[in-house]
Amino acid sequence: MATLLITGGAGFIGSNLVHYALAHTADRIVVVDKLTYAGSLLNLESPLKDPRVTFVQADIADRDAMARVFSEHQPSAVLNLAAETHVDRSIDGPRLFVDTNIVGTLTLLETAREFVSRLPAAARDTFRFLHVSTDEVYGSLGDDGQFSEETAYAPNSPYAASKAGADRITAPACCSSSRKGASAKSIMSVVGTNGPTSRSWTAFAMPSTSCVRRLRAGVR
Repeated sequence: MATLLITGGAGFIGSNLVHYALAHTADRIVVVDKLTYAGSLLNLESPLKDPRVTFVQADIADRDAMARVFSEHQPSAVLNLAAETHVDRSIDGPRLFVDTNIVGTLTLLETAREFVSRLPAAARDTFRFLHVSTDEVYGSLGDDGQFSEETAYAPNSPYAASKAGADRITAPACCSSSRKGASAKSIMSVVGTNGPTSRSWTAFAMPSTSCVRRLRAGVR
């Protein structure tokens, strides 16, 4: 039985992912969430009754807390959905976005890399790190057209810039140090919509299905 570490799992997207993973896998799930304005345990009311689910209230930028989570739960995959979101909020207070989206992601990556470096070869080869980003990193689309993975980054808000920074950190952190136990990574840039448990405009593009499928397929 595998263990999925889902950060930001009490938010709109994260809690939907938790529900999906419970329904479609036999995996254990460790949910890490700081429980700020966007996270609520009400979103996990049903999952928390499942013995496969463990909840940890913690900040992904807290290196000691993340080290304890990895040590105690030995995850086989990390799905990083923890983030400060919403463009307007980032304009009013950009520091939080840097602290969580950039520093927090880097802390999580470094903790994961150290953890993976101590794993047996077989477990190291199958470990996955999936970072969930946003289409905001590509800038403004206009009235028509579409973004692709080849679209140049053009962030135009502190939120978008912080997520773009996290994306740029994720790829080399996972891939450029294989001799030191780097983990296979995948980055998803999801688009915006909302739902019953979302707060206003929330990034979501069927990531629950996509996240689990990408992990199962070993997408890098």
